[in-house]
Amino acid sequence: MNCPMVEDFLRFLATEKNASPRTLVNYRQALEKFATDLGTSPPPWRDLDPEPFRDWLYRMMKSGLAKATIRLRFAALRSFYRHLLLRHGLARNPLASIQLPKTERKLPVVLNLSQIDELLALPLQLPLPRNTPPWVPLRDAAILELFYSCGLRIAELRDLDVIHFDFLSETLRVLGKGRKERLVPIGGPAIAAVQRYFREAAITSGAAFLSKRGTRITQQSIDLLLRKYVAHSSIPFKISPHKLRHSFATHLLDAGADLRSVQTMLGHASLSTTQIYTHVTRERLRQAYDQSHPRA
Repeated sequence: MNCPMVEDFLRFLATEKNASPRTLVNYRQALEKFATDLGTSPPPWRDLDPEPFRDWLYRMMKSGLAKATIRLRFAALRSFYRHLLLRHGLARNPLASIQLPKTERKLPVVLNLSQIDELLALPLQLPLPRNTPPWVPLRDAAILELFYSCGLRIAELRDLDVIHFDFLSETLRVLGKGRKERLVPIGGPAIAAVQRYFREAAITSGAAFLSKRGTRITQQSIDLLLRKYVAHSSIPFKISPHKLRHSFATHLLDAGADLRSVQTMLGHASLSTTQIYTHVTRERLRQAYDQSHPRA
């Protein structure tokens, strides 16, 4: 779809809103999907009334499409129409009256402390495969320690450079969603793991975490190494880097950290996003009470 208004909108998101590359791709795909389903490319954006959007919503819900996907597509459309109102003189927003389905919020899966300890110890316990540089297990140990110590997203860890580490102040400078920077404390075991890896791999500048070929590690490689260690553990469910982030937040709240501090460390724009972890801690307290109290 070649539409000047859409291209102007995406440039606006990239340059003025610092939207992430993933957001730009998702929003472009949502607008193109609507145009394709409408059968007009580009659609007459200025002239549309609410009916085509209601019809599109109905067809997506009837097809069984995930509510989260539907909401993401409409987030793109709503953002686009706000842009048209502000920058292109549109008189009315045809999406103003559209009601979207509510998403069911599932509680995040969290590892317990013994599972965390087991997982973080594995990189230095497994035998080294042939033709593998000796610093690779140290890299893997540092990666797992950082995920749990700092609650990083996988893209945030991938993009880390050596310069982002301040070992004197025991902090990490993280570039999060929307290219917003935040400072996150680093725990002692994570600092020790990273320093040992840097020393053994002779890393002094540039990308912090390298592939065997000496290039910046990819998200796919990080996913694969985590799967490998989980397969060698007693953890009975699949683990993603985001589950380590969930565990980081939940364990902090379990130990008495305040919600605002956890929000800052996670880089959440809204406190409501962080509050999901308070539900996890309450559920864990309820389970502990039910299992332990004689009159539960």
